[in-house]
Amino acid sequence: MDALLGFEINTAPRTFDPKKDLPPGFLDFFLPLHQRFTPRQQEIIAKRKAGLTAAHAGRLPEHLPPSAATSGDWSIKLPEWCQDQRNQMTGPADDAELVVKMLNSGAPGVMLDLEDSTANFWEHLELGINNVHAALNGELIYFDKKRNKKVEIAQSKTVIFTRARGLHLSQILPGLDALANSKQTRQKDLSSASLYDVCRVAFGVKAAKLKHPLCFYIPKSESAEEAFWWNDLFNEIEHVRGWQHGYIKCMALVESHPLAYQMEEFLYNLRDHVLGLNLGRWDYMASLIHFNLSDPDWVLPDRNTIPHDVAFFQNLRDLLVSICHRRGAFAIGGMTALYPDRANPELNARALAVLEKDKKNESDRGFDGAWTGHPDQNQIAVDQFPFPNQIATRRENKERYPNLRPKPTGVGKRTIAGTRAAVRTVIRYRNGVLNGKGASLLDGYMEDLATDRIYRLMIAQRVRHRERTEIVDDNGKSTQHTPELITRLFDEELEKLVSALPAGDPQAATFRRARAIAESMIVNNEVDPV
Repeated sequence: MDALLGFEINTAPRTFDPKKDLPPGFLDFFLPLHQRFTPRQQEIIAKRKAGLTAAHAGRLPEHLPPSAATSGDWSIKLPEWCQDQRNQMTGPADDAELVVKMLNSGAPGVMLDLEDSTANFWEHLELGINNVHAALNGELIYFDKKRNKKVEIAQSKTVIFTRARGLHLSQILPGLDALANSKQTRQKDLSSASLYDVCRVAFGVKAAKLKHPLCFYIPKSESAEEAFWWNDLFNEIEHVRGWQHGYIKCMALVESHPLAYQMEEFLYNLRDHVLGLNLGRWDYMASLIHFNLSDPDWVLPDRNTIPHDVAFFQNLRDLLVSICHRRGAFAIGGMTALYPDRANPELNARALAVLEKDKKNESDRGFDGAWTGHPDQNQIAVDQFPFPNQIATRRENKERYPNLRPKPTGVGKRTIAGTRAAVRTVIRYRNGVLNGKGASLLDGYMEDLATDRIYRLMIAQRVRHRERTEIVDDNGKSTQHTPELITRLFDEELEKLVSALPAGDPQAATFRRARAIAESMIVNNEVDPV
C-alpha cells in the first residue's frame, strides 16, 4: 500500500524526443520561459506546503492588511466581446464531440479543460491541446454515428477559455534538462505543467486565424502573490509573440481556502489580463476540509446532504461578488453536480429543477453567470441571470472581512451510508481514470478530480476524528470510523462492483486496481489537489 501512488506526474512516453515530437520551433519559444518560470513554480509549491503545515498547527489563513489593492482607485475594463457570461459550459478538452456540442449549445462561454476533467495521461493532454487549437480556429469536427454525418462548430461569439493545469502540477519531458542545460532539484526533466499548457496553446495560435479571443482559466491558486507568476508569463508571451499588452485574457478560480482571503489582491496583481473570478466550490470545499483537517469540528457531513446555501459558501459568495463588482470584474458561480439524463425522465426533471434553484440562488446573491456541464442546462442557467451582467448593480458586502470559516454545525447528516457512498464513488471515479475518462457520470452526479478529492478528504477526516465525531449507521447507532472499517467498506463496495460485471470481464481487474489506488491515496495522505 505504501508503495502505491495514486497520482503520478504526467510524463511523456519513453520514446519521446522533444526535438522531433514537439511542434517545430516550440523549444526555442519554451526553453527560456521554462528556465525562468519553473524555478518560481517550485518555490510556490514549497510556500504552499509551509502554509498548509502552519494551518494544521493552528495558524489558519486570514485577511491581509489594507493595501493599494484594497484601498486604491483602480478597475478592470471588460472587452466588448465579453460582456455576457451568464453561463460558461465546461468539459474535458480531449473529447471532441463534447467540445463541439458545448460550442454549439448557445452558451456565452465555454471552458475547455486540460485539468480536473481530463485524464492525467500524455496522449489525452496532447489530444486536448490539439482540440483547443482546432476549436479556436473554428475547425473542430466530430462524426455523429447516429446521424451518420460530420458535425462542425457553428460560427458564434462564444468566448473560449482553456483551463491549464494548476501550479501544483508538474510535467516531465524526457530530455528537457539536457536541452535547457539545467538541473532540477526535485526530479529529472521536470517542468511546470501550467507553463507547458499555456505555452503549447499560445505557441500554436495564429492570431489571423482565430475565430475566438485567446483566453485562459487559472485554477488552484492559493495566494495573491501567485498572480504575479501568471501576469509575468502572459506579459512575456505577448512580448515574444508580438501581441499588444493585455492580448491574453483570463478568468481565475477561487478554489482554495487561502485565496478566499486574498481575492481583491489577486485581481489587482493580474488586473491587465483578468476578466473575473469564479467560485469553484467543489475544490473549495475540499480545500476547506484540508486546511481544517486537524479540527474535529470541521468533519464534513455527507456531501450530498450539504445545502447549496450553507454559510461557508454564502459568506464567500457575497464577498466575492462585492469585490469583483467594485472592481468591474465578473463574478461567476460554481458547478451543479447533479446531471441531467434524457434516458431517465425522473432524474432529468430533478436535475434541471435543482439546477434552476441553485442558479437562482447565485443570481440573487449578485453573480453574473454560472458553470454547467451539459447542453440541456444552458438555457435554464442563462435565464436565471439578468442580461448581460449585474456588475453595475453594486451590492457592497456588509462586512469587508467576514468569517469565511463558519463551522458546518447543524448542517446535513453524518452517516456510514455517506461514507460508503464516498468509498464507492472514489473506486468508480478512479476506474474511469484508468479507462481514460477524467470525469464520470455516477449515480446522477458528474464526478471529476474535485469531487474525488472531497470524498478522499471526507473519509480521512472521519478516521482521524473518529473518537470525537458521531457518525451513525442505518439504525442510528454510532459507528466509529477505524481504518479497519474503511478497508471493509472498500472490500464490500469493490465486491458489489465486480459481481455486477459479466463473467470474465477484464474490467474486474481494472476495478481492483482502482480500489487499491483509491484506498492507498487515503492511507498515504495523498490529499493534495491532484
